[in-house]
Amino acid sequence: MVLGTQRKYYLLGGKGGVGKTSCAASLAVKFANNGHPTLVVSTDPAHSLSDSFAQDLTGGTLVQVEGPDYPLFALEINPEKAREEFRTYSQKNGGTGVKDIMDGMGLGVLVDQLGELKLGELLDTPPPGLDEAIAISKVIQFLESQEYSMFTRIIFDTAPTGHTLRLLSLPDFLDASIGKILKLKQKINSATSAIKSVFGQEENKQQDAADKLEQLRERMVKVRELFRDTDSTEFVIVTIPTVMAVSESSRLHASLKKESVPVKRLIVNQILPPSVSDCKFCAMKRKDQARALEMIQNDPELTGLNLIEAPLVDVEIRGVPALKFMGDIVWK
Repeated sequence: MVLGTQRKYYLLGGKGGVGKTSCAASLAVKFANNGHPTLVVSTDPAHSLSDSFAQDLTGGTLVQVEGPDYPLFALEINPEKAREEFRTYSQKNGGTGVKDIMDGMGLGVLVDQLGELKLGELLDTPPPGLDEAIAISKVIQFLESQEYSMFTRIIFDTAPTGHTLRLLSLPDFLDASIGKILKLKQKINSATSAIKSVFGQEENKQQDAADKLEQLRERMVKVRELFRDTDSTEFVIVTIPTVMAVSESSRLHASLKKESVPVKRLIVNQILPPSVSDCKFCAMKRKDQARALEMIQNDPELTGLNLIEAPLVDVEIRGVPALKFMGDIVWK
């Protein structure tokens, strides 16, 4: 994982509470200590990177993590801040974001007629799935912006399974949706071109709207290709040895396969270490864990993955030294 200087992306995901953040943060420290300028990004609305590094990383901007040998930066994506920016942008434009798009499609009159219903207020509020959309926009920034060009390893500490699957399927959804809007626009244009030539209406605004949509579509295609690129991207599933967590990991891998997202490794976290004298509770727990591990071996979705067993440790993993300790055990 540390070989090669070309940029690589790692997405760590799985059920809530399995230790994704600790695994992502320990991998980031491992990369930084092996000479890679590294960025770790949390896309989970309930961030815990700050807790993991024992450092304030809030604010939605790049913050350098203190401790590793090489530059390590962290970013907690702040959906609330983005929602505020969305509203501010909308208000600055007089809440006309929707009207501009409709104007660009030659449907401005329709918006004026519907003005009394105050649809603008509804449409200029942030849409559902905004958290995932913000994460996608950050991926686009990583691909295009000079600010991020120094990083050779970028790690995503993702939200629990459902959010992550939405995030990974969003580029496909937007690509298809934008394609439909552009086709609709072409049909409207051809139907209204005769009227426009009579009244001499300018087409610049329309073309601008179409160009912006086309640019967005191209960016979405880029993101989709990145998520599916086996040379530069890998999704690492994190789980714990319980029947419920293993079952969810199996479904997650099936969904990732459907989206053509490359998966090679499965981390099974919090495994009880060997002991000569087990109390009754530990003996039962160990038996349960053995059953879950056997499930993994027999599961057609999980059996082909490289299995990494991470022990349950007797200290809380917080701060760079603890993360280095964990990384040396997990990322051998």
